[in-house]
Parts: sequence; structure tokens; C-alpha cells
Amino acid sequence: MPVSERQLAAFADTHAWRIPFDTTPRHLAGPGDARHVTHGLAAAGWTRTSDPLSPEIVLRSPDHRYTLQFDPQSATSAWWRLRAEPTDTEPGWYAEFGELVPAELIGHLTDALLASPPTEQPDILQALHAANWETDEQGTAHSPDGMCRLELRHLGGHEAPSWCIETRERGHGGYDGPLIWRAYLHSRTPTRLVNGFVTALADSAPLQRGMHDRIAHYSVVQQPSPLTPQQVVEAHAARLRAIRTQGRAARRHQRLATTAAATAASAHHPAPRR
Repeated sequence: MPVSERQLAAFADTHAWRIPFDTTPRHLAGPGDARHVTHGLAAAGWTRTSDPLSPEIVLRSPDHRYTLQFDPQSATSAWWRLRAEPTDTEPGWYAEFGELVPAELIGHLTDALLASPPTEQPDILQALHAANWETDEQGTAHSPDGMCRLELRHLGGHEAPSWCIETRERGHGGYDGPLIWRAYLHSRTPTRLVNGFVTALADSAPLQRGMHDRIAHYSVVQQPSPLTPQQVVEAHAARLRAIRTQGRAARRHQRLATTAAATAASAHHPAPRR
């Protein structure tokens, strides 16, 4: 389901008249534009399976293994849910993100899902160390302002701990104020996806928000951006073009691999002579 010209025009119309502000830190920047995620997946060939007239959006990957649900009327704290069904060789997993999680961070995770797996597993905490996050003996990491925390948390049962990232108000005893947003990444979520989210979270580069866009907390810092509205729109379109190109290359690689496997099988099992 490619992103149509009409959909791109609607995105451009939304942002063309918004004066962009550089907004930091990222964990307080607010939700942003959900199309940063949905347009990216559509450009990669994901299709919408939900009612077009419903506020809920459900996208499914071409191989039907992955499903993304965005539900702004969710009765739970999770507005975003990404689920992977188990296969013969890989386990299933899921990830959930709250209402105020910036869409750009989720987009980095889905971009990592679309990309080819790296040859080496990334170090989840490396980006946090580089961004001056503090860690304790249990491996829990805190943002420099103390409002965002990442930890491995047991959710019950005998499974390995899952990644939990929370942003909270400053409390009287430290990190114990009211919850702003929460993200869960199941223990079997591929490391490269967790790293994509965490790397984007720790990045000191600002996110762009319009003058009247919703933010997550009053302590967020906003300054006029050097980017123009047109540059924000052009960056979005360029990202979608890159994803489409990447998707075509991946499908071509898959076809070649399938053909090679079929050829090898035929060579090992020649047809019987008549």
C-alpha cells in the first residue's frame, strides 16, 4: 500500500503552515505526527486491514507476520502495539507504546524492523552512555534530567525480563512522580529494534514540533528551528523514498534467494528419467 499523492499532500498541508520549533529533550517532546510511523510502513508495503472510517489503524506486513495497531481510543495506556507472530525458527514478541511517546522514536524502531539485520548485536546501553545518561549497578539508565528511565523488568512468569522505558514527573523522593508515558518491549523483541528505539530516545538532536503541538511536559525546551516548514515536509518525503527503495531491494534479494534455493533443491533431486 504505497503512500498516495493525496496522503502526501495532506501531510504537507498539515505542516506547511506550522512554524517548527526545535524541541528537547526528546522524551518530553510529545507525540508528534503519527504518520511518521504509518507512512513509513505503508511505503514498505504494509497494508491497512482496519475499517477506513475507524480512528483505529491496523497495518499488516506483506508476509503477514507483523501487525501494527494504533488506537487513539484505547482503554489502556498503550496507544501503539506492534506484534510479531512466531514462526518455525523465530519466537513471537510484542512492543507497546503510550500516548505521549514521540512517533519519531517508534519510527526508528520500525525502520530497524524493515532494515536488514546487522552482523553484530548492538549494545543497548552504548547510546545512553554516549548521551550522558546515568546507570546504576542493576543496569538501570536515567536521562540527564532524571525524568526518563530504562530498565529490564520482570513482568511475571518464567520469562526473561522485558525492557521498560518510563518518563515521569519529578517526585519528592526522586523517580517517583506521576507517569507521563511508558513503553514496553517484550524480552524476545530483537535487540536491533530495542537499540533503534533507545538510540533515537537518547539522541540529543531536537525533534520538530509546531507552535501549538501537544508536548509531554511544561519543562520541555523549545526554540525556533532553522528548518522551514517546507524542509520538514521534504525530509518526510525523502525518508519515504528511501524506505521504498530499501523495500524493493529487500524483495529482489528475497526472490533471488528463493530462486537459488529452488535451483539447489532441483540439483540434489533431479527429475526421474522416463
